[in-house]
Formats: sequence, structure tokens, C-alpha cells
Amino acid sequence: MIRRRDFLEMTGPIPLFPMNNSSRKIYTFEQFFLKHSTQGARLHQWLESAWLPAYGKRSALILDAVFAGHMPQIAVVAEWDSLEQAAALRVDATALEDHDEPPYEHFSRSLLEAASYSPALDWASQAPRFYELRVYHSPTWKQHKALNERFAGPEIPIFHRCGIHPVLYTSALYGEWMPNLIYFTPFDTLAAREQAWATFASDPEWIRVRAESIAADGQSNAFMQVAIYKAAGYSPLK
Repeated sequence: MIRRRDFLEMTGPIPLFPMNNSSRKIYTFEQFFLKHSTQGARLHQWLESAWLPAYGKRSALILDAVFAGHMPQIAVVAEWDSLEQAAALRVDATALEDHDEPPYEHFSRSLLEAASYSPALDWASQAPRFYELRVYHSPTWKQHKALNERFAGPEIPIFHRCGIHPVLYTSALYGEWMPNLIYFTPFDTLAAREQAWATFASDPEWIRVRAESIAADGQSNAFMQVAIYKAAGYSPLK
């Protein structure tokens, strides 16, 4: 499913941002854009019965879109120790494609690197949760660095105090809207999400931190994209 040449064909010239040489995890983020048909059920069946067994007991998050720019949509976040490990995965897709319609309309793939301050993904056993995906695009690499420094410094403690507990912070090594900060936040309910973000927006410390950040570095988050998913029942992470 994931081959080195796919990334090389997709990415073109190497971006002016070197891949970190530390032991940070890398992640593939795939979004499968579907139509209202049997595609979703067939793709889920293949992911559960073929892809997951081949992937093994590593951290993966399989999601159905609840609110996104294209719906229906299935997204897969998979953790890897290296690109070589990702490239080595081979999964037979014959059953998925043996149908009178294609398995999806199209798909996108990004390669992400965990931020230095990102927590390790852990297995979860509770009921499937909602996950909010946020993509913050910075105008320059300098502002992208400043944005990450703000998150690693005062912003995450404010998040936690307000009920926002992201499980993964990353930046795209290859993908769209670079440079960016991409993070995933679980919520038990959509009401809990609304309350948490309302609390955050009115937090006095956040208002001060944001003003100081803009004064020092300009608007380091030029625009953002937001999507909401729900973990599939068979997703290793829920």
C-alpha cells in the first residue's frame, strides 16, 4: 500500500526543511475520499481484515469523517519507526478492487514527523472518540518554528487546563499547505469539544500569550483547516 517511490513521485523537489535525524516517529496520513455508495463499507472491511493484520501491533488510528471538506471520507494515521519500515508493508488489495466500482474516488497521502514535544501514542480501550484534526499553515519556516516554540512553551499547559488534550503533534515533511503544524485532539463528545474551545478562547493567559506571539513574530498561523472524525470501532487507537 505504501511504497517509497510513491513518496518520491508525490513530493518532487526536497523542501527547504530537513528531516529531523533524531528518533522521532514518523506518520503517514492518508485520506480516502468516497462517494455515497458501498465504497466506505468495502474500504473498512479491507482495512480491518487485510491492512491491519499486515500492519501489526503498532499505533494506528482509523477514522470516519463527521465534518470535513469532502464527505464521506475515511482517514488513516499510521505510526512508523522509519520510511523504510513503511515502504516494506505490502498488502494485497485485489479483494478491494474486485468490484464494479473503484474502491474510492481519490486519495491523498502526507508524510508527517512528530514534534519534539508530542506525546507517545498509546493503545486505548474505551469507546470510539471524536477526533479533531487541525492544520495550521505558517507563512514562513521562521514563523513555523516560532509557532512550535509557542506550543512547546505556554500554549499546551493552557490547552490542558481548558480540557484540550491532543494526542499527536506533527509537521508535514511532504504534503499540502507546508510549512504546517498538524495535530489531533480526542473528545468524548462534540459538546465537550465546543466547551473546551470556548474556555480556551476566553482564557486570560491565552489572550496575553497570543498577543505577545503576534507582536514578536507576526501571525504565525496564517490560516487553519479543521475536520472532525470519529474513530472506527476496530481502530487500534480509539
